[in-house]
Amino acid sequence: MPAESLQTRNVAIIAHVDHGKTTMVDCILYQIGKYRTEQLDKLAGGQHGLVFDSNDLERERGITIFSKNCAVRFETGGLEYRVNLIDTPGHADFGGEVERVLMMADGCLLLVDAYEGPMPQTRFVLQKALALGLRPIVVVNKVDRPDARPDEVLTEVFDLLIDLGADDKTLDFPVVFASAKQGWASHTVGDRGTNIRPILETIIEHVPAPEVDPAAPVQMLVTTIDFSEYVGRIAIGRVFAGTLKNRQRVRVIDRHGVGRDQQISQLFTFEGLDRVPADHVEAGDLCAVVGLDPVNIGDTLADLEAPVALPPIHIDEPTLHMTFRVNDGPLVGREGKFLTSRQIGDRLQKELRSNVALKVEPGETMEQFRVSGRGLMHLGILIENLRREGFELCVGKPQVVFHEDEDGKRLEPIELLVVDVPEEHQNAVMALVGDRRAQLLKMGHKSGTSGFVHLEFSIPARALIGLRSRMLTATMGNAIVHHTVLGYEPIRGALPQRSNGVLIANEPGMVTAYALDGLDDRGTFFVEPGDEVYEGQVVGEHCKSSDLIVNVVRGKKLTNMRASGKDDNSQVRPVRRMSLEASLEYIGDDELLEVTPGPIRLRKIMLKETDRKRVARREASAAAV
Repeated sequence: MPAESLQTRNVAIIAHVDHGKTTMVDCILYQIGKYRTEQLDKLAGGQHGLVFDSNDLERERGITIFSKNCAVRFETGGLEYRVNLIDTPGHADFGGEVERVLMMADGCLLLVDAYEGPMPQTRFVLQKALALGLRPIVVVNKVDRPDARPDEVLTEVFDLLIDLGADDKTLDFPVVFASAKQGWASHTVGDRGTNIRPILETIIEHVPAPEVDPAAPVQMLVTTIDFSEYVGRIAIGRVFAGTLKNRQRVRVIDRHGVGRDQQISQLFTFEGLDRVPADHVEAGDLCAVVGLDPVNIGDTLADLEAPVALPPIHIDEPTLHMTFRVNDGPLVGREGKFLTSRQIGDRLQKELRSNVALKVEPGETMEQFRVSGRGLMHLGILIENLRREGFELCVGKPQVVFHEDEDGKRLEPIELLVVDVPEEHQNAVMALVGDRRAQLLKMGHKSGTSGFVHLEFSIPARALIGLRSRMLTATMGNAIVHHTVLGYEPIRGALPQRSNGVLIANEPGMVTAYALDGLDDRGTFFVEPGDEVYEGQVVGEHCKSSDLIVNVVRGKKLTNMRASGKDDNSQVRPVRRMSLEASLEYIGDDELLEVTPGPIRLRKIMLKETDRKRVARREASAAAV
């Protein structure tokens, strides 16, 4: 069937983390017959991989970080439709991805877990969709779970929509019950379907066709930037008006209104996961454009005769910032290839082209950068990508971004913290968040569940740094924790600091079992025998609140005296190995995290003890004055 006879539907799939968005797309791709199972498995990188989670970090963590889109053809009622499916991240830290790709859609599938129901990120992504005028189709997913409670979940979705100010037409939403994992959907909760067609049929019936004028001057909004080693930057977006043609000259207008005339060298539409060459793309469809440089997210491709820019994409402000700086430690250059401030700065500028929620500013010195993002995971993913690419750098403690109101009063970001925890651990959670200026908003049991308490708090964003690991420890790993930004409020006051000091190496060398055995009662160690350390490196956590200088490289002196016991009886307890994000939560104000392609190390900003004492005396004198 020719492309002109196709009717288009643009649909974004939105949901909370791990509610089944990417699995649903995989299921649709397989059942529509675009790919055989073997092809999907090959594209997904393994037998159980998801084809849309193509990034290594996405596969390792089981989350969607980068938005992606595909297209499927679906025939019903004697007509053929092209359904453009847009998979979005569910984590609020990647809200920049959500906000810009929703501009490409005319409707949305809201996936909700049949047990968990609406969660913080459900509220976040749904709020963004409603603000753009998208009406949801509610898909209650995972109804095959033995603890599923679909009827109660539907009530919770309805209550959430009322909370978000949805109108009567939006509240009359269509509902589909599904199991993306098993590959079926149904309009009735008690009826198990045979395939996924009910979801596609509901999309055709309830998602409106794009309201466009193909005869108007062309306008396309760039919402995603891809890159190819062969053709360079690839602009992906939606044509909002007119018809975009291959080899056409267009005016690329940036978000500041500055235009530059350029020529399209190649034009593609989407078929399944592939990009198919096209002579033209009509208004309402999605496409990829090659040959434009410079071009960035938020730019408009406009007609040369009547160049009119589309409204730029609005992105929420960052809530956290960190200092990125050159690694000046004694072991610099051992593992990494890119070490200089110029290389780090160029890489951060490259990241800004596609990571629209990121902000990079100059630091206090030429070797520092102030990098702001939407949360600890957002910045942690960036740092992890840098180290995998061969960069070595040091990063400082995450700090919240404060705002000022009209009266000059400082405001801090406040987040909604949702905790589901067994009843026996409820008091431990209340004690932890109570010390961190949290306010209880809601407490109770979810309908249809028992043994777990559902708690909701408003809490300062700075109080969340380091909270997750402490909460999991206090609840023996049973707490389920999620959070998302609520807004800005006046600063709530001081927060408790890290309760334990650290153990600091006093000389360089290789860690010995003999030294660790002798310091066993001093605390928990982050290093093990054979690791190389240097003066000023944080090698463990002290059992007391003060910092302690220790020698972890001391060896047993060789003498001609026979020892009373065996020489090899040194006992070393298992060390505490922390992930990148756990380390970012742990470091103090006077510490840095040294990130390399190999190990990550905690260290003091000032490596020599004499320098740290001199600064401490100076600060004490200034405080006394």
